[in-house]
Amino acid sequence: MTSALYGIAEWYIHKHDSQPLVLGASFIPDYAKSFGLDPKQTLTAMLQPDSQGGLGLKQVRLVSYWSDIEPSPNHYDFSMLDWEFAQANKYGARVSLSIGLRQPRWPECHPPTWLDVQGNNENSWEPQLFQFMKTVVNRYKANPALHDYELENEFFMKVFGTCTDFSRQRLIDELHLVKAIDPSHPVIISRSDNWVGIPIGQPTPDEFAISVYKRVWDATFTHRYFEYPLPPWFYAALAGSEELVSGKDMIIHELQAEPWTPGGKLITQISVNEMYKSMNPKRLAARIKYGEDTGMRTIDLWGAEWWYYMKVKQHDPAVWDTVQQAAAQAAAQNQKLAQK
Repeated sequence: MTSALYGIAEWYIHKHDSQPLVLGASFIPDYAKSFGLDPKQTLTAMLQPDSQGGLGLKQVRLVSYWSDIEPSPNHYDFSMLDWEFAQANKYGARVSLSIGLRQPRWPECHPPTWLDVQGNNENSWEPQLFQFMKTVVNRYKANPALHDYELENEFFMKVFGTCTDFSRQRLIDELHLVKAIDPSHPVIISRSDNWVGIPIGQPTPDEFAISVYKRVWDATFTHRYFEYPLPPWFYAALAGSEELVSGKDMIIHELQAEPWTPGGKLITQISVNEMYKSMNPKRLAARIKYGEDTGMRTIDLWGAEWWYYMKVKQHDPAVWDTVQQAAAQAAAQNQKLAQK
């Protein structure tokens, strides 16, 4: 079994090694605010070229929290997301837009306060969700920066977040809804990491995504940091198996690039020394290399708000500089590929 998976991994890596590497990052305004940062300054710094002190990222994964955009029924506030798209266009970055009820960052599900989605009667709130999604897709489907949608972040992960509805039929209906409104842009559906096996049930998206977290805090047994011993080819085998079965490729939509805190604390509640036990510049450089070694050619890093916090609030630019160097190296490699 192991040799077969390794063979699939090697096949997958070799098949895709001539494709350009897209190195991006997730960005969430509310999370930037939790660090005491200006969200607009944070995103601008992520997208600005390195000659201006920025990271020069060419992909950004944005969110469309229902709670932020529709604060009251049928009253929409797209001002922040519109600005984010404008910045992506300004700096030539492509956008992967998260849509639906479940989107990145705690509490995972982001319903508006005026609607109760915690009960099991989804018929009472599903029409409002679908109408919200229609509004979002219609607003951005013609935007030049839009590259794809990510539908319902890690939808079936029941062990994390406050979400209570995991209806497969709703996910199927949402995919059909989005494709009917905008057939031109790919739709991505993500799975959680570290589980052997591949999604075989409906719906089948245009592309799959996976999250990769390597170093976590074991709050159950050892109460210590734990590093998953999985080699990069494990993820290459998952991506390759999926491609063989469904014909669909896979990306890394979350590559852990920020600390995993002990005891459920916020990052701002622990010392820099504690942060560096789970993520530091050396570990971050190795993590990015690990992501590249999986053979997946689109990698969105997870933790850009923390890198900027370390730079401007802690006056420690080391992790920021690490990503800056990785982005520059990816750009240089892509340029060489284009010249072949």
